[in-house]
Amino acid sequence: MHDVIVVGAGPAGSRYARQAAASGQSVLVLERGPVGEPLACSGHVSRDIWERTPEGTREAIVQNQISGARFHVGGPDSPAHAFYRDETISEVIDRVALDRHLASAAEDAGADLRVEHTVVDATEDATGVTVTARTPEGRAEFRAKILVGADGPRSRVRQSIGLPEPDELLHGVLGFDTSADNGDRVDVHLDVPGFFAWRIPRGEAGVEYGLAARPEADPVERFEAMTDAYGVETARRCSGLIPIGPPDRVTADRTLLLGDAAAQTKPFTGGGINYGMTAADHAARTVDPSDPATLADYERAWREDLGREIAMGAWIRRAYDLPNAVQRVGLRLTSGRVGVHMDRPSTIFSFDQLRAFVR
Repeated sequence: MHDVIVVGAGPAGSRYARQAAASGQSVLVLERGPVGEPLACSGHVSRDIWERTPEGTREAIVQNQISGARFHVGGPDSPAHAFYRDETISEVIDRVALDRHLASAAEDAGADLRVEHTVVDATEDATGVTVTARTPEGRAEFRAKILVGADGPRSRVRQSIGLPEPDELLHGVLGFDTSADNGDRVDVHLDVPGFFAWRIPRGEAGVEYGLAARPEADPVERFEAMTDAYGVETARRCSGLIPIGPPDRVTADRTLLLGDAAAQTKPFTGGGINYGMTAADHAARTVDPSDPATLADYERAWREDLGREIAMGAWIRRAYDLPNAVQRVGLRLTSGRVGVHMDRPSTIFSFDQLRAFVR
């Protein structure tokens, strides 16, 4: 019997596996396909993630550096309201390569990673958990003391164990233009009901176009209208679900959820790489596989760290549904140099932001 089975080798799952294996635990990681594929997530991240990645990862996967954003209420020809710093705020990365670096680090720490293992069921009992997966050799069962579901928005672990769903699932669409763009500003468009669209320069790798919305808002059609307005045809396209709003409970008797499976995402951007890895660190620090009662310690720890940020992010998101005239006034009054951290909306009330606003 393993100490832990981790389902999903994305950033949250691999980070947890690495930390747990490094502490001496027996860790089995089951990934349904090749690590990092299919791509279903943007690669625009805060620089905080480098604190949780193996040495050399940043140098290998960074494609561009970003120092600000231009906000539009409308298409690319609408007036732009700039928010910026004098230094790099965030970076654009090769998203697939990030997953692979993190998964390799977990293996180096001693985790047993098995790809092409699609989990179809999971059950808890008095002594452990049983996970059933489809493998290249057929169906197989695995046993562990605890189970970690880091298997994305449509988490099979969450469904099998009966844990509650996220508040909502947005539909995100990504497309890529191969034309190089080394600009240092992203473009954000607030004319999408309930969320927004974006354009991210990826250096020599090209340009990423994206849009997320509630499924009933026809996100694919809106994405095509946006790229038409920019006058581009995307060379490749992918899509995925974005969970918003963590449920009241992300733990069961012997199971915990991480990352997108737990909706540990920023409600105002949909990003979850840093939040998921932060929660993974809390889980690895607090959970003892031999004592399932410690799952409650994880539940408290990640909420104490991220709960206020997620709640404040939900308030910021409400501004996306304000009347366009109100949005334009708000952007005009607040645009300019900023001191807000992109993963910590509570820094709106920080000294750095006050100083930037005064300047």
